[in-house]
Amino acid sequence: MAPPPSPLAYIPFVSVENMMRLIHHFGIEHVLRDLSAEIEADYLRWSLFEKTPRLASHSQEGVIELMPTSDGDAYAFKYVNGHPRNTARGLQTVAAFGLLARVDTGYPLLLTEMTLLTALRTAATSAMVARHLAPADSRVMAIIGNGAQAEFQALAMKAIVGIGEVRLYDIDPEATSKTVRNLAGAGLKIVACASSQEAIEGAQIITTCTADKAYATILSDNMVGAGIHINAIGGDCPGKTELHQDILGRAATFVEFEPQTRIEGEIQQMDASYAVTEFWKVLSGQAQGRTDARQITLFDSVGFAIEDFSALRYLLSKLDGTDFFQQLDIIADPDDPRDLFGMLQRAA
Repeated sequence: MAPPPSPLAYIPFVSVENMMRLIHHFGIEHVLRDLSAEIEADYLRWSLFEKTPRLASHSQEGVIELMPTSDGDAYAFKYVNGHPRNTARGLQTVAAFGLLARVDTGYPLLLTEMTLLTALRTAATSAMVARHLAPADSRVMAIIGNGAQAEFQALAMKAIVGIGEVRLYDIDPEATSKTVRNLAGAGLKIVACASSQEAIEGAQIITTCTADKAYATILSDNMVGAGIHINAIGGDCPGKTELHQDILGRAATFVEFEPQTRIEGEIQQMDASYAVTEFWKVLSGQAQGRTDARQITLFDSVGFAIEDFSALRYLLSKLDGTDFFQQLDIIADPDDPRDLFGMLQRAA
C-alpha cells in the first residue's frame, strides 16, 4: 500500500458554501470591522509589498485580471473578472478566486472563493478610508448604483463609520427594491429615492458603484457641495468613469496605488500633472487627509492587491479549529522529490 500523502500536499479550500457559513458564524459586521483593521495594518506596511498594476486582459465584453502581491513572507494573487452584461445572462458581474502561498517554499497555504470575500474587502476598504477622510460625525450616506456591492457598503459604513441613514438610487428600481429588502432589520434608516439628486440630499458621504463599462456622469459638478466625501468605487477599468471631471478639479483625491488608478480610475480623465495622494501616506502621517470642514475629498478606488492579501491572511487565521474548509489535494507529493514519475506509477 502506498504511504499516505504528506500534510503539505493538502491545503485548505474555502468553498462558496463554507465562506457563507464562516461569515454568518462571526457576523457580517464583525467580519467587516476585522477586515478593515487588517487592511489598515497592511497599508502601514506599504513599503514591504511588491506593487504592480494588475495584469488585465480586456475584451468587448469585459475584463479578466490577475492581482498579485507579496510582503516577502507570503505571496497572494486573485483572479477576478468584470463583465457588466453578465447580469442579463443571469451571471455575476464579478467572480473571483484567490490563493495565498509561502514565499520560502512556494507551497500554497490557502485556496478560496473570492467573490464574496472581494465584496467584503471592498466595503471594508471604503469604510476604512471614509473613517479618516469623511466629515466628522458623518451619519448619512447616499449609494448611487444598487447592485451587488450596495448592501456591503451600507453595512461597512454603519459598522466602521457610524452611518445611520442610507439613501438609495439606481436606474433600475428593482435593484433599489432588492437593497431595501436586504437591509431591512439592519439597524439603518433606508430611503429609496427617485433620482440621484434626491439620494444625495443631506448626505455627507456619496458612494458611486455602477457597473456600465463607459464614460458616464453619475455625479455632475453641481451635485457635489462643500464638505462631501465621495467614495467612487465603480470606475475600475480603462474607458469607465462615474464622475464629471470638474469634480476632480475641486476635490482632494486619494488613491490606493497611483500607477494602477491612472489606468483605471476616475483620474484617467486628468493629465499626468493632476496631483493625487496614495492613502497609505495619510495613515503613516506622511500626508494630510481632510484639511477643513468644507473640503471635498474623493477616494478614487479601483481595488488593489494588498487588500486581497489582507483578506486572504485574515481568512486563513479564522479557519483554525473550524470546519469551514475542505482539505484539497493540490500538490504532487512523491516519496522522493526527484521521482515524480515514480509517484505517477502508484496509480498504474
